[in-house]
Amino acid sequence: MFVVGVTSAPAGADPGVLQGGRAFGDWQADLPGTIRLIRPQDLPEPGATRSVANPPRVVARPAGAALRVPSGFKIEPFAEGLSGPRAIRVAPNGDVFVAETRAGRIRVLRAAHGGSRPVKKEVFASGLNSPFGIAFFPTGDNPRWIYIANTDSVVRFPYHQGDLRPAGRPEIVVPHLARGYGHSTRDVVFTPDEAQMLVSVGSASNDGEGLGRPPGGLAAWIRRHSLGAVWGEETDRAAVLSFDPDGKNRKLYATGIRNCVGLAIQPATGTPWCSTNERDGLGDNLVPDYVTRVREGGSYGWPWFYIGSHPDPHHAGERDDLKDKVTVPDVLIEAHSASMQLAFYDGNNFPPEYRGDAFVAEHGSWNRSKRTGYKVVRIRLKDGVPTGEYEDFVTGFVVNDREVWGRPVGVAVAKDGALLISEDGNGTIWRVSH
Repeated sequence: MFVVGVTSAPAGADPGVLQGGRAFGDWQADLPGTIRLIRPQDLPEPGATRSVANPPRVVARPAGAALRVPSGFKIEPFAEGLSGPRAIRVAPNGDVFVAETRAGRIRVLRAAHGGSRPVKKEVFASGLNSPFGIAFFPTGDNPRWIYIANTDSVVRFPYHQGDLRPAGRPEIVVPHLARGYGHSTRDVVFTPDEAQMLVSVGSASNDGEGLGRPPGGLAAWIRRHSLGAVWGEETDRAAVLSFDPDGKNRKLYATGIRNCVGLAIQPATGTPWCSTNERDGLGDNLVPDYVTRVREGGSYGWPWFYIGSHPDPHHAGERDDLKDKVTVPDVLIEAHSASMQLAFYDGNNFPPEYRGDAFVAEHGSWNRSKRTGYKVVRIRLKDGVPTGEYEDFVTGFVVNDREVWGRPVGVAVAKDGALLISEDGNGTIWRVSH
């Protein structure tokens, strides 16, 4: 069996917390245990550096490529040869469901308890439209449905624990989600009381280009719509939507979240969280991506403001009524990291200090002169509350300034407490254990 070379950060290494300008780095400074704290007051002015197009060249995994994990951990391939694996969710019985988005299918992987490789790999459902989000309902140990968020709809399949194929034909739950160009991923979760199904929908544009004025005028729009709601092609986008589990009673749960790629419920509090891609085009270090608790009825500013009351120069003066009403995100991530799926660690394999913290996959930058992202980070919490700090956990996917061999997308906690990480560059799911 092939196992990739693995290196660990030196035992006892403590590079300290990088703050202010020191927190803005690139891939060469990434190392497990490196902690960053970016605060709203640390942000540069728009245009402090020019905006660049710097997409990576994805290459095959080089011979001897080594991923870095903290001391005491190991990382090894769990499943290989997948077709662009993206979001991952683990069923109550331990089966691993993964969205092969471009292939239009959901695959299920089954490993023996504690097994480091799946013993079964089956296509659970195919013929889907760019599926991403996966959720089980009810949310306890015996779900009856598996929900799949396509780019333009939400469907559900009858499901019994252990099914490797659907127990029946799919049912359309939400027939219409905003479709077309722009951000295409949709995630889906259920609130702990099972009363609300939350669905994230990213914006159609980068920065609200061509938005214009709302129908009927701005004053009338504000009176009739949720705080920060956007119109035109952005209607019901850059938002988290709420539905009943059967798809009825659609409403805006939160607005101004440019692209909430990953949704998760914090087990300790029942609070929804988003892992968010922010806008491009304002320079190397603007605008930070973020991971945050999502407040019902809150607006996070897009496209008029970012990270609180910072005005977007492309929309100066358009929505001054929102300036003091924008919710500031909890954890700011280096700009252009492309923050993807997140998962809270509730397993027993890692040391106790990890329990309750979150892990987030960073897909990696294209709009930055020096590459950043391409790693998995740990969101540090204290008594269930984010400190604003995040820590490098898995690094090593970047070859050089031009090439990368892995782009992390999905994270999930396996039944045995290992952390599973998908990357869609070379079609692999990795397993981190302690």
